[in-house]
Amino acid sequence: MRPEGIAMITGASRGLGRAIALELAARGFEVVATMRDLESGADLAERAAASGGTLSVARLDVTRPDTIQIPEGLRVLVNNAGIDEAYLPVEHTPLSQWRSTFETNFFGVVEVTRRAIPVLRAAGGGVICNVTSCAYLTPVPLFSVYRASKAAVGSLGESLRAELAPFGIRVVEVLPGPIDTDMLAASDRLPEGAGHAGYRDFAEGLLAGRRASGAFTVAPEVAAASVADAILNDSAPLRNACDPLGQGQLDGWRENSDETWMRLMLGAGPD
Repeated sequence: MRPEGIAMITGASRGLGRAIALELAARGFEVVATMRDLESGADLAERAAASGGTLSVARLDVTRPDTIQIPEGLRVLVNNAGIDEAYLPVEHTPLSQWRSTFETNFFGVVEVTRRAIPVLRAAGGGVICNVTSCAYLTPVPLFSVYRASKAAVGSLGESLRAELAPFGIRVVEVLPGPIDTDMLAASDRLPEGAGHAGYRDFAEGLLAGRRASGAFTVAPEVAAASVADAILNDSAPLRNACDPLGQGQLDGWRENSDETWMRLMLGAGPD
């Protein structure tokens, strides 16, 4: 597609969402950067203008349907808003955490997307880009809530890709690995599951792996450029990476059967 028309990004106040908003503005889209706290985006319009882009900021909380306004003429929707809570074993994760995580990471995506579809269709088509996580390709213990919410978005994208193709609406998914954001920084801690009997080794292993991933971390601006490339490339596959670790995970997942991939990720070796 050509970089023109309106692009709306959720969760654009910081991190990857902020970088995507600025990147799409620089590419030529008229960007609507949405967020819960407008003060967080006070400088965005000025920053976009400095690179010749056009950007406005709007309040949107994906868990509050009354705040969701889809601009007429929308050509690109980027579902980026997401949360990450305590890292706990399934048996010790309260149902309230499942519900709050899915409310933002999945049901928020559904609500924004279902409102955007008729607007995209009326505009003659466009792109829906869902930002998930490469973590859902790997059987990471203590991450069940987050991984399940992102995997649900992945499945949603598969159906949407089939449903919306006749309307000229293309669906892509981007599965980030370690991006240098506040969310990544907050994950640099011993998972809460360490406090439950039998799970401390898992928690310590996860922290060690998290810190080892630092060598693969990329800046949000680098990842955002890859996201924009996937949006603009009419031949892009459904699932796309935006950093080296995410690309490696995606390549491994594609090249192996489910059973072989699971065995490799659990350290059992190939069949």
